[in-house]
Amino acid sequence: MRRVIGIDIHRTFGEVVIWENGLTRHECRVDMTRTALEGFGRQLFKTDEVVIEATGNCMAVSRVLSPHVARVVIANPLQVKAIAHAHVKTDKVDAATLASLYAAGYLPEIWTPDAATERLRRLVARRYQIVRHRTRIKNEVHAILHAHLIPKCPHADLFNKRGRDWLTRQSVPEDERAAIARHIRELDRLGDDLAQLDRDIAQDALKDEEIQRLLTITGVNLAVAAGLMAAIGSIERFKSPQRLVSYFGLNPRVRQSGLGPAHHGRISKAGRSHARAMLVEAAWAAAKAPGPLRAFFIRIRARRGHQIAAVAVARKLATLCWHMLTKGEDYRWARPSLIAHKRRAMELAAGLPQKKGNRRGSSYAYNVKELRHQEAKIAQHAEKSYEHFVAAWRTHPPGKGRGCAAASNRQELNRLPGDASSRHATLRPEVDRTVKE
Repeated sequence: MRRVIGIDIHRTFGEVVIWENGLTRHECRVDMTRTALEGFGRQLFKTDEVVIEATGNCMAVSRVLSPHVARVVIANPLQVKAIAHAHVKTDKVDAATLASLYAAGYLPEIWTPDAATERLRRLVARRYQIVRHRTRIKNEVHAILHAHLIPKCPHADLFNKRGRDWLTRQSVPEDERAAIARHIRELDRLGDDLAQLDRDIAQDALKDEEIQRLLTITGVNLAVAAGLMAAIGSIERFKSPQRLVSYFGLNPRVRQSGLGPAHHGRISKAGRSHARAMLVEAAWAAAKAPGPLRAFFIRIRARRGHQIAAVAVARKLATLCWHMLTKGEDYRWARPSLIAHKRRAMELAAGLPQKKGNRRGSSYAYNVKELRHQEAKIAQHAEKSYEHFVAAWRTHPPGKGRGCAAASNRQELNRLPGDASSRHATLRPEVDRTVKE
């Protein structure tokens, strides 16, 4: 006999409704404590299935109840609300809705990360919060200077040693000077916390091959690579690159009805906003370095402007990440010395000892200007190859000439150097012809 247990979770308690034989009944109210949940779990059957919504404490509830039941399912609350909107909304109704939707097979559930991915997500989220807090504090200091007509700091950074020396010589009221001193002390404290979080993230990244693979992409540093893998978790749950793009909210909104044409709007911005912001940040960095990504940015910028071009490159990066993680390949146009420099910086951030002496390390080539210029020339050659590849493209109205253009582009793709899988993973712009960036 199948039973589905729906629990509407709050901060201090949860309402329990049981679905059985097509009927629902209110069972009890359980406190949101580990002791109460373990006692409630021992009353359930091993064949029961528990359904809860995604909340701040849902993962802890899932871990407590999982040993006592067959499965614990976490539902997406936004999609549940869209499917089952009720005029009468109570905790009992919400719990019954969860149980009924799951029993009928209509429950939109979310992916539950493993312990390592969940820990990485917490580390990345805390780092993001500290970086935002530091930015707010710096803006407050700049606002104080602006309010008293103090000109811009002549140094590159107001908060390094030279900038702070310049700051102490400025004429501001005593209460403002005390406020600036408090902000500086808070910045130093947050800097120590940020360094500790970077160390924890780097130590995890040393054992993660997928994070190190993403580091081969131009413009992607350790923070971006770790943040992307924390959001992705397992690449196997995304059957196509378009699904990963949608998960990051970089897919355009589409409006179409009847026989009318489809209208593409701005990006949906659904999904994980933090990962999307990091992709855009990496896109700006990739647009400044020579390579196919920079050529793609310049081509889109000429038609749509630099802001839309940055978002288009972010979407391209998401597609590139899917191909690399799925096929287990590094970025084709990676620069070896730069990658070695990134990995050595990651090792130092993780707390590994420095290698002093006459022995040259793996990142020594990055310090040789001739080698860096040689790698830059190879990346520039790839950029020129991309420009040549898309030079013959023409914009076609919807439904006219798509097949001929696609066949011509496939023939041109086959004439590019390199193997087929790497060409498709690095040069072929799968999405910029069919979806408006």
